[in-house]
Amino acid sequence: MEPDSMGTLGNYARRKFSTTFSSLKHRNFRLYFMGQIVSNTGNWLTNIAMTLLVLKLTHSGLAVGILTACQYGPILILSIWGGVIADRHNKQHLLLLTQSLEMAESIGLAVLAFLPHTSLIGLYILAAAGGIFLAFDNPTRRSFVSEMVPEEDVANAIVMYSTIVNMSRILGPLLAGILIVTIGYGWCFSVDAISYLAVLYSLIRMRPQELYRHRSKTQLKGAVRAGLRYVLSQPTLWISFLMLTIIGVLSYNFSVTLPLFVTDGLHKASATYTVIYSVMSVGSVIAALVIAHKTLVRLRHAIAGAMALGIAMLALAASPNVITATSVAFFIGGASILYTTSTTSLAQITAEPSMRGRVLALQTVLLIGTTPIGGPFLGWLADNFGGRLPLVLGGIASIAAASIGYGISQLYRNSNSTHGSMESRVISHETKAI
Repeated sequence: MEPDSMGTLGNYARRKFSTTFSSLKHRNFRLYFMGQIVSNTGNWLTNIAMTLLVLKLTHSGLAVGILTACQYGPILILSIWGGVIADRHNKQHLLLLTQSLEMAESIGLAVLAFLPHTSLIGLYILAAAGGIFLAFDNPTRRSFVSEMVPEEDVANAIVMYSTIVNMSRILGPLLAGILIVTIGYGWCFSVDAISYLAVLYSLIRMRPQELYRHRSKTQLKGAVRAGLRYVLSQPTLWISFLMLTIIGVLSYNFSVTLPLFVTDGLHKASATYTVIYSVMSVGSVIAALVIAHKTLVRLRHAIAGAMALGIAMLALAASPNVITATSVAFFIGGASILYTTSTTSLAQITAEPSMRGRVLALQTVLLIGTTPIGGPFLGWLADNFGGRLPLVLGGIASIAAASIGYGISQLYRNSNSTHGSMESRVISHETKAI
């Protein structure tokens, strides 16, 4: 190869690398990135260990569904208020509080798991407590991402944050499988408790003067209604959130559907579940790195992600063996990151800074907070009709959500093209992300 060609290729590679990881050049975000990798890995240790422990104690899909209802039910009720508080207060200080409380929950779970006879009710109570903490932590943690980098790097920071979550989904389940088989469930929770020290350290070490704060002056009274009115006034937001409602209830319940598919559909041990889940997360990480230098702030990206997720879930439901299921799980991971990243990017970029916490809180409600509705139902469905049916239903729901989103967005486009010049300009501004 000619020297000039090699130089050109090297410059191209450096530009791509710089674009893909542009948000990491900011010190505060680097600290956050490293702390969250450790802490999120611990979180997945706890999530996987709790699911498998309940499955071991009960051998019931419904019981697993009830666990997810305890974990995420508080989000359905409280998360929007968590978004209001995130919009009004210092997010760095709020996170120090919420992460400390979640650390205490993990310590409680460890104590419970080390007892000779683990209490199922005790697990549910601690899961519910963790759900309350998460309802305030999640919108704060996610909206804080946009305060650690300048506006031009926000989209990249969102993707990098998704990468953090999905890297931890590789390590966490694998580590959980090893610890459960070798030394027991209690050590999963213990390691998670210790992992919180990393994120607490990263928050303490941040430089407040290098943050890009967007604190709202909105009064608490009426703030939730104002947030809902704002979302309904933005076509891009409410269309994507309508899709999210369908997918959140019926499709995005892998903590329930995947272990039941493995144990009931494939007739394999729970350790196989941790491997398949980790491979699914590998697909998510690779997809996140591929799209990191792209700006996924169009509704069509969310529609494409939802369609791909639905097709992949149907393929997983039809998988005859572990090898096929593991291969398909890789593509589910990629499709899910395309969908969730584009939906989050839409919420972050479209929303005004003063509304960002509330918008992200509502997104969390629809994606995770709807689990108490779908989780027990899907668990009951698996108990009575087999572990494959919940995946089939979720795949159909995701495809239907994509079709609905596409149909409504086309109506808006057609409406935009037929209005008069003044009104058309207004609608064009509203639908620019469609």
